[in-house]
Amino acid sequence: MNRLGSATSPYLLQHAGNPVDWWPWGEDAFAEARRRDVPLLISVGYSACHWCHVMAHESFEDDATARLMNEHFVNVKVDREERPDVDAVYMNATQAMSGQGGWPMTVFATPDGHPFFCGTYFPRPNFQRLLTEVHNVWTGDRETVLRQGAKLVEALNANASLPGGPVPDAGALELALTNLRQSYDPERGGFGSAPKFPPSMVLEFLLRSGEREMSGRTLEAMARGGIYDQLGGGFARYSVDARWVVPHFEKMLYDNALLLRVYTHWWRATGSPLARRVALETAGWLLREMRTPEGAFASALDADSEGVEGRFYVWTPEELREVLGDDDGRWAAGVFEVTGTFEHGTSVLQLLRDPDDGERFERVRAALLAARERRVRPGRDDKVVASWNGLVIAALAEAGAAFDRPELVDAARSAATLLERVHLDGGRLLRTSRDGRAGTHAGVLDDHANLAEGLISLYGVTGEPRRLRLAGSLLDTVLDRFADGSGGFYDTADDAERLFQRPQDPTDSATPSGQYAAAGALLSYAALTGSARHREAALAALGTVSVLAPRHARFAGWGLAVARAALDGPVEVAVVGPPGDPRTRALHREALLADVPGLVVALGPGEDDAELRGSGDALMPRGEAFPSLLEGRGLVDGVPAAYVCRGFTCRMPVTSVEELRAELARHA
Repeated sequence: MNRLGSATSPYLLQHAGNPVDWWPWGEDAFAEARRRDVPLLISVGYSACHWCHVMAHESFEDDATARLMNEHFVNVKVDREERPDVDAVYMNATQAMSGQGGWPMTVFATPDGHPFFCGTYFPRPNFQRLLTEVHNVWTGDRETVLRQGAKLVEALNANASLPGGPVPDAGALELALTNLRQSYDPERGGFGSAPKFPPSMVLEFLLRSGEREMSGRTLEAMARGGIYDQLGGGFARYSVDARWVVPHFEKMLYDNALLLRVYTHWWRATGSPLARRVALETAGWLLREMRTPEGAFASALDADSEGVEGRFYVWTPEELREVLGDDDGRWAAGVFEVTGTFEHGTSVLQLLRDPDDGERFERVRAALLAARERRVRPGRDDKVVASWNGLVIAALAEAGAAFDRPELVDAARSAATLLERVHLDGGRLLRTSRDGRAGTHAGVLDDHANLAEGLISLYGVTGEPRRLRLAGSLLDTVLDRFADGSGGFYDTADDAERLFQRPQDPTDSATPSGQYAAAGALLSYAALTGSARHREAALAALGTVSVLAPRHARFAGWGLAVARAALDGPVEVAVVGPPGDPRTRALHREALLADVPGLVVALGPGEDDAELRGSGDALMPRGEAFPSLLEGRGLVDGVPAAYVCRGFTCRMPVTSVEELRAELARHA
């Protein structure tokens, strides 16, 4: 029976035609397991996952394997990107039981959802034996199974949260830098050994800390390696080697959103031409390949095409000559390190140094990209995830402002509008949509926090108050529904579906943890509005950073970046003046280009300075404005002005770009 055919998840739809009698996650599946008195077999993955495809082809499309599954289990298919809460609790169980985790994740659970055996990918012969063995144990020694499941759940719940510490101070951040230096790879950039994942949140912390060597070396190595698509822009999920050469070829929206933002910030800090090029190429890839017809952004591109991982991206020397001719083909092979030493005589393109002939390079690259467009493209997971679109909104808004590319800001606006229109239901946020139709799953913590972060960044660039008001509404939901009562946050709301464990993980993974994302958005919102409630919640949520900083700083990168901003204030800039006045625009742009940790910008029309009482640090607000940072900030002698503040205490307003630059340099 095809129960997955109406799903909004492309991953579930990939399995709709399997001979396996799949159920979507839900009470109906649990009830069926109780009725039949059989265990649940919960299979968790995502559409761009290479090994998920392998297990699907080997086992889930195999009639004999499907018969074993259907006869002995109620089989539940879960898209981890659609249900991160389900994924999180069973991943905890899988890691506790096997010492490792990954996808596809394979979990055997009692009819009430308690896991009793977990693993990841199983080759078909092993999987068939496992199915038989689990069935035999369930029917022959069920008490042991139930006891094992209960003990596992008890142990997981006993260790469900990380205790917090004090709000991180400068000493804690210095300990984090020391810890990062211990695992830093000075030769190849990045941290640790293979496989290497883009350390986006750690890089944000390093840039905010003025640490140029570790950040710059890593950013350059990634940009020149095979993990970066040297033809079309955008980054692959990770590098399987320590030199960033051979990628795992799937391209994820969240990676590219985070990397677009950090490369923009690298350019802002250093003026690096490489940073500018990579940021703009990645933004172009997002708009060209990931934008949905409704104006938001799809989740991922598959690693495989024509059944082969990476086939779309790799080249042989012969293929280069076929497209470019002998002379340009040989030249391109040298420029891109195409030696035919990868699988089947192919190579991933690298760009270890900039070529001397830039005009020739652009011509060759354009020809190769056009030829690649004629290949069979990887599949695209076109569901829209609120959290990851929040990351994209922030990145596109800031890149558009930095590089004076209004089309990027417009794309951020469109995505924000789609999320507001489709994903909000009765004031609550839904996690996913597809083809403009919202899914049914409630938004989790990182959906609310990352979307709030994106909307705050978009407000800073556009000055549109409605974006900031929606961010405030989302953050109110975070405070009211997700708080754990001790300064942290659960990953699910207090009225969300009850699982055997309420997930809570403050550590970063491929994206900022929900807790640290919430801390960052709360801190920025407080800086714009003066809300003590939001600032106090932000600081309390950073308590776990002090615990992680000395030994596990790599897993608290975004928390460290937020803590750095909190120590710096963050700095607040109110820019006031007529929207169409070029002097207003110049001051606004200068504020947005400032390399100051966590700086927030408010933009408004301002009031005439004659109506203000007091001056300098003693400016008195008159009337009401939104956000409150704009209250009492007026024009100076009828001229647009900028106010640089910390904690709503402002220095004397300035009216020229040069004066504003000097004021901001005091905080850089």
